[in-house]
Amino acid sequence: MTTETAVDPGTVRRSANVGPRRRGWIFHACMAPLTLLWVAPMVFVLAVAFRSFDDIAARGLGALPASFSLDGFSTALSEGAIGRALANSAVVTVIGVVATLFLASLAAFALSRHAIPFSRTILLTMLAGNLLPPQILLIPVSSITQSLGIYDSLFALIVVQVGFGLGFYTFVLHGFMRSIPNEVLEAAVVDGAGSARIYARIVLPLCRPALAALAALATTWIFNDLIWALTVLRTETKFPITVALLNLQGGFVSNWNVVASGAVLAAIPTAVVFFAFQKHFVSGLLVGANK
Repeated sequence: MTTETAVDPGTVRRSANVGPRRRGWIFHACMAPLTLLWVAPMVFVLAVAFRSFDDIAARGLGALPASFSLDGFSTALSEGAIGRALANSAVVTVIGVVATLFLASLAAFALSRHAIPFSRTILLTMLAGNLLPPQILLIPVSSITQSLGIYDSLFALIVVQVGFGLGFYTFVLHGFMRSIPNEVLEAAVVDGAGSARIYARIVLPLCRPALAALAALATTWIFNDLIWALTVLRTETKFPITVALLNLQGGFVSNWNVVASGAVLAAIPTAVVFFAFQKHFVSGLLVGANK
């Protein structure tokens, strides 16, 4: 005689969910300390930035805040010229990002959708420029900008940023544009669209996630650049935020609240850009991975 035991479907589902739930708790338990370790320096800088100099001098840099003051921000903006440096960085970043992505999208479209001789060689040559250590290019870049008559100008810094970012962005967009189905572009050609119209009306809208992801990366790289700014600039009024922070640290070496306030002001623009483009940035990475 055979006895059959009824199995509750709910029990089966609960048993199947135990494994993923347990792994989820283990993951969060391991990542929480790492997250706190990552966030701790930023919290420390914020706490120092909003403390007064007298509080830091009396109780020490590592003590808990006993005061709230905006003197550090006002000093950084006025005496440290952080406001002017932020404006210079904004000009270089906006123009550099727009120019680089525009030129890279044109180059990627031509190399991926037109029969250009040695197109792969051209693409790899453009990418190879990013593999060279920037330290060995400092003197050549400085000499070239001096010979062109653009040394010590924001235009020189923009040209350098565009030149060194063009290869990588072209490489990324080239792979993205090649994944666009040929049927879409062939249908546009049948309808009488030329290359310029296909590029502006079809290719660029389809590449919007990739362009948004690259825009976020380019903004971070250009805004936070220090080495090229020191290479092609000499006048203090033209310094971007990174060089201004370096000067601020030297001029206010003991005023930690001023230095921390300048660092907070310098981090705000890139943080705003990242959170604004976060959705597009993640979708751009996922689309590139899927394709």
